[in-house]
Amino acid sequence: MSEIKTDEREQLASRIGFLLISAGCAIGLGNVWRFPFITGKYGGAAFVLVYLVFLLLLGLPIMIMEFSIGRAGRKNIAGAIRALEPSKSKWHIVGYLGILGNIILMMFYTTVAGWGFAYLYREATGAFNGLEPAEIGAMFGAFLGSTGELIFWMAIVVLLGFFICSLGLQKGVEKAGKIMMSGMFIMLLILVAKSVTLPGASAGLAFYLKPDFSSLSGEAIYAAMGQAFFTLSLGIGSMAIFGSYIGKERSLTGESLHVMALDTIVALLAGMVIFPAAFAFGVDVGTGPGLVFVTLPNIFNQMLGGQIWGTLFFLFLTFAAMTTVIAVFENIMAFTIDEWGWTRKKAALMNGIGIFILSLPCALGFGPWSSFAPLGEGTVVLDLEDFILSNNLLPLGALVFVLFCTNGFGWGWSNFIKEADTGEGIKFPKWIKPYVTYVLPLVILIVFVMGWKDVILKLLA
Repeated sequence: MSEIKTDEREQLASRIGFLLISAGCAIGLGNVWRFPFITGKYGGAAFVLVYLVFLLLLGLPIMIMEFSIGRAGRKNIAGAIRALEPSKSKWHIVGYLGILGNIILMMFYTTVAGWGFAYLYREATGAFNGLEPAEIGAMFGAFLGSTGELIFWMAIVVLLGFFICSLGLQKGVEKAGKIMMSGMFIMLLILVAKSVTLPGASAGLAFYLKPDFSSLSGEAIYAAMGQAFFTLSLGIGSMAIFGSYIGKERSLTGESLHVMALDTIVALLAGMVIFPAAFAFGVDVGTGPGLVFVTLPNIFNQMLGGQIWGTLFFLFLTFAAMTTVIAVFENIMAFTIDEWGWTRKKAALMNGIGIFILSLPCALGFGPWSSFAPLGEGTVVLDLEDFILSNNLLPLGALVFVLFCTNGFGWGWSNFIKEADTGEGIKFPKWIKPYVTYVLPLVILIVFVMGWKDVILKLLA
């Protein structure tokens, strides 16, 4: 193993900063946009329980491994694996694929985050007031077809995200994370209080909190597995970078549990906002991605003071998206700082230009390039980018991280356990070694194969 230098490594100012920005990386559109509509699609409370089980079985061990690699290697995911791998081995290649995964994530995530900004502006300025449901649906379609507007809002996301990162780890990334995460929880609690007290909200609460396992299908179980991967951004090293910024005072199992708890609380509370409101106004909760951008504006339109509640919701959505954007931008920047010796300011500028250019195909995919259907009829560039990341790089990256940490031809079990258990707090349970060594890789392979099966069946249809 090569020597690991830590003297000049930036450090986070506090433990709470680490927990909040790590959770902020995990908390994002997967919690607020994707989790509610797939929960609605797959039957509510029973799906939620299965999802929580997979978070512990799949997400927790991999998160601990990512943090451990980052803290032991003290660099970005590529540099950390290179520092920890046996001499003359090629494990670090997967680290470079992880950085590529972070870039691909931002190639479409910046555009969708821009939708949140656009709808925050629309809601705040009363653009939805007085519109019929069909008109709000048509507005979303027209918005997606307005390429210039999509690019404008995407550019706002890129500019704001890299500007915050350019301010420094503590003064920019950590400070913004603390402000946005705190604001997000306050807004969520206010929105939950409003939603659960609406007339007729009890039916939505029953759907969301009372399990009915008779409606649980094999497809729903696989969707829960996939969501456990997607929501935590595991498999591309986006968590490892924050492990590299912390000391060894706390064990990483305990810290990972705290991060996962914050992520899960936000997802569950988002459902507590959406489902009671949807049932209160007789809205179908399985309407797909349009649930947030079409259904919810319609619900807010029917509420007393709906413009205020809608503005608060889309501000929450924007904060959730930006915490992920900033965290992933920091990961990309850390790679160029560590590997190429760039200053933080140069890294922000050059990566900002690069991400903006690479994000253009996603925005163009809804307009001039909409005839390009890469995964079959009805798909767009975003679907291809999401497929490359979610169905390939996330599961395959997670598989390699597990093998790297559990097998002697990688970093190895003893090194991983030593790092994970350093410091005070909950220790990694040694008795689950057979599970993480032999069973977990098989489960990850199932996620990978099932993801390809769905796409192949769609292409053949």
